Parts: sequence; structure tokens; C-alpha cells
Amino acid sequence: MNSPGPAGGHGLRLIPFRGLRYVPERVGSLAAVTSPPYDVVVRPDGLHHLESADPHNIVRLILPQADSAAARHRQAARTLRRWLAEGVLAADPEPVLYVYEQRAGDVLQRGVIGALALSPPDEGVVLPHEDVMADIVEDRAALMRTAAAHLEPLLLTYAGDGGPTGATAVIERVVERLPLLATTTEDGVAHRLWAITDPAERAEVQADLSRHQALIADGHHRWATYLRLQRERSGPGPWDFGLVLLVDTARYPLQVRAIHRLLHRLPVAEALRALEGAFRVRAVEGPLPRALDVLAEASAEGNAFLLAGDGRFHLVDRPDANLLARTVPADRPAAWRALDATVLHSVLLDHVWRIPDDPDHIAYIHSAEAAVEQAQRRGATAVLMHPVSEDIVRDLARQGVTMPRKSTSFGPKPATGLVLRSLDTD
Repeated sequence: MNSPGPAGGHGLRLIPFRGLRYVPERVGSLAAVTSPPYDVVVRPDGLHHLESADPHNIVRLILPQADSAAARHRQAARTLRRWLAEGVLAADPEPVLYVYEQRAGDVLQRGVIGALALSPPDEGVVLPHEDVMADIVEDRAALMRTAAAHLEPLLLTYAGDGGPTGATAVIERVVERLPLLATTTEDGVAHRLWAITDPAERAEVQADLSRHQALIADGHHRWATYLRLQRERSGPGPWDFGLVLLVDTARYPLQVRAIHRLLHRLPVAEALRALEGAFRVRAVEGPLPRALDVLAEASAEGNAFLLAGDGRFHLVDRPDANLLARTVPADRPAAWRALDATVLHSVLLDHVWRIPDDPDHIAYIHSAEAAVEQAQRRGATAVLMHPVSEDIVRDLARQGVTMPRKSTSFGPKPATGLVLRSLDTD
């Protein structure tokens, strides 16, 4: 995202911090202690798999298991303190910025990890593009507050100018050096991390970023949590900054994927009956990749969804125009009103199916395969989505218009567990 002038007159302020990192000699492998971000872990299967991968897997901090929310948060804090005392995790000796690289086949992503000064949306420095759910912010706030740590970085994007100096130029120089760590996770992604220790290079990165604004690609709930916890503090301190990964998408474009819905209490047959007269519904042949191709073709013509869970695939498209006019809020830009996520929530969930948007009724799943499998196993309905373009996301964010929550999934997402930030030691 090019950012000629945030409203507040200043841009991104990224400072070094003393990262907490796993001590390789104290764990089975770095790959075995990492995890996807907390909201990407498919529960319960993926959670159990990660817990069994290594007794020190980071999932024990980001998704602790106990009988109550308060007990979970206390358990995470105790686990973090114990791992620090036992030398499983250790703070780097000096505050630094980090260069982080992910590589998988033709996909290469590099960025800078640091502690970013928090700013309210009206300053236009960090732009959200999705709404958040209050219960998730409350849970993440309680976890961060109790553990006094930022356990995983947000993913933010900006667009550099491609010049011979600046953050991306520093990254290109740093990656020629020996990394602090290198590991390949079970999904085949290779991860490397470096420290920017040269004060001149850190200053070059900071000066460049100060001219830019950023778009939140992944981590809206954690950003809202950062801001909430900052408001609780009366004076300046480490809570005024949040752990982030900043990626120059002019140099390293991100991929945009959809986030799918699992409707726990709605069987497919019941979902299809309710759609009669409101949408066109037709059967689509599998397997899943073929059905998703049909969804992509239909999405090019208008709103379209793919329902699954009964062993078949059903394309839902061509919504009734009068129904859209009655149910989609008219006080938003046309691009927002045309979003699949808008039509899904305003028309299907709120009006046709009358399903509350809460965890008892809806799960948000990043993997289409996992959504279909869980729907079939539970007699539920998976609603598969087609991704929205990054240009639409960016344009709406610049207008200050937020999309329905869980509208997009940008990636590759940073692995959780490679570098943490303690609010006590920073």
C-alpha cells in the first residue's frame, strides 16, 4: 500500500525489541515448536496434533487448555514463566529489528519484525479493513494481560518505492548473511530469521517506514487488543507498542484467500430448502478443487457460494435483486454492498437462515478441505467462499469502510513461535 500521507502527519514508527526465542538445544526442533496463528489452528484435531509434536509447542501459550477462560490464561502465563526459568525460551541480549523470510516453491516473502507504535484508526497510520468480534478481543486481551507478552506478530503490508535505500534495501542486504535460525515446518515452508544489529541499517529502516501507512493483512483482533490494553495504562510504556511483521507488497506481493464458514446447527438439506426462490441453486460435481473452480467462475459474474456437508457440492448464486435491496444496508459504498461476505452475513445468515454470528453457531475455517470434512462429520453446512481482490480491500480501507469480519485471509502468515515479545523485559 503506497502511503503518501497519513492523516496524523506521520507514518509507521517501528522500534527494536529484545525478542524471546526458543533455545534450540532445549527443544526437539524449531519446526516442532511452531504453530500457525491461533485463529488458523483447526480445532480440536490440529490443536491436539501440535500439542503432541513437542511438549514446548507454542500452541500451549496461544491456545492453552483449561476448564475456564481465566484458568487458561493463568496456565499460559505459568507456562511462559516456567519456560523462561528453564531456559526453553530466552531473551536476545540487545533490542533489535528482525528480518523474517518465508519460502515455499515459487512463493517468497520477506519483511521486518519489530515493535510498532500504536495509533488510532483516525490517524490513518494503520488501516484495518475488517470488523472484529468483541468476545475474541476480550479473550485475547485477557491472555496478553495475564501473560504480559505478545505471543505472535500481526501481518501488516505497505508498498515501498523500490529505491536503492530503505527497509526493503536493508532486507536484501541482510539476507546475504548468516541467519539466527532456519527451519522448515511440516507444511514445507522454509523459515529464516536475522537480526538487524547495525544502528545505521536500523535507522535506514525506521526512516523509510516513517513515510508510510500500513494495511492490516492479518491480525485485526490482536490489533484491537493492543489498542484496548494501551487504553488501560495511564502512562507511556511497552504497552504503547505491538509486535508486527511489516511486508513491502510492492516487492513481495501477498496472496489473498477466502475464510470459509462452518454452520454447526444447520444441515445442508435445511439450508437448501430455505434458499428456494431467493438464490439459484444447482449441483456441482466434485472433487473439491473442481467445485472450487466452478465457484470461481460464478464469482466472476456476481455473488456466489458453495455449500457442502452432505457428500455433494451445491453452487448458490444469482441472488434475487429485491431480496438484496431489502436486506443489504444501503448506507455503504457499492463495492462493500457487493461483497460476498456482505451478502452472506446480511442476506443469508441474518435473513434467510437466521443464524446468530457467535461461536456456538458459526466457526471460521481457513482451509476449504477442513471445512468440508468437519461439515460432513457433524451433519453441518460448510459455506465455501471465493477470495476478494486485494485492490477492493485496500480501496475500502482507505475510505475508512470495514468489511464484514473474517472476509479475507492474507498470506503467507508468519509462523508463531519464532520470535515473541515480553512486556516485562522490553
